[in-house]
Amino acid sequence: MTRSPVSQPQDHRPRRYSAWQALAGDVDDRPLTLLDHLNELRIRLFRSLVALVIGVLLAAVFTDELLEYLIKPYGTELQVLGPTESVVIYFRVALLAGAIFAMPYITLQLFLFVAPGLTRKEKRYIYLALPATTGLFLVGVAFAWFIMVPAALGFLQDFESEVFRAEWTADRYIAFLTSVLFWIGVAFELPVIVFVLARLGILGPKPLIRNWRLAVVLITIVAALITPTVDPFNMLLVIAPLIVLYLLSIGLAVIAYPRTMRK
Repeated sequence: MTRSPVSQPQDHRPRRYSAWQALAGDVDDRPLTLLDHLNELRIRLFRSLVALVIGVLLAAVFTDELLEYLIKPYGTELQVLGPTESVVIYFRVALLAGAIFAMPYITLQLFLFVAPGLTRKEKRYIYLALPATTGLFLVGVAFAWFIMVPAALGFLQDFESEVFRAEWTADRYIAFLTSVLFWIGVAFELPVIVFVLARLGILGPKPLIRNWRLAVVLITIVAALITPTVDPFNMLLVIAPLIVLYLLSIGLAVIAYPRTMRK
């Protein structure tokens, strides 16, 4: 009489996914369960939060110098209207600088989260795009600081100067700068994102061309959200580069979209 084999206890713990092993081809390719995806999302969010906290702590070391640098275009000290306003502004600037420091790692965690649903070839495209996303984010921040901000501040300071005297509060001024710098940096990542989606065959150039009117409307809405002021001049400063980035994205989609899928 033969004995039946002893069944091994099943491990119901969430299975960890290693994107780096997947890139090398040394990983279990079984599909992840919903619990696995939720566990992976928890891990990626936690690591992103830790990276942001570390970035803010590092930025807090030289936030004083950064504040002085941000105030230079205005030309003089800014006034605060509340006892805690200076503290809030200090941490706002530290948070912005920390987010810029942590952006490459946060972007990496986002890509690693979606990696389980991609093939090995598709993963390579995403990992190769990581340096480009970081570089374009920094280019966007530089573009906003050296081109958009001087033009916007010059216009706002000289607007009806015979009637109004420009004495801005620190809260409004820093909120304007941090909003423009961060979101323009994020917007500059659009071309590389479209390039990767087109290379993967997810997004082709035809939908981008066909829906250009909708894109202009969405860009206008985004510009209104980014720009703290409601004047058309500052909105145009945000809308113009976003439209150029959209046109550039269409060109990259034409280049990257697989020929076998164009029909």
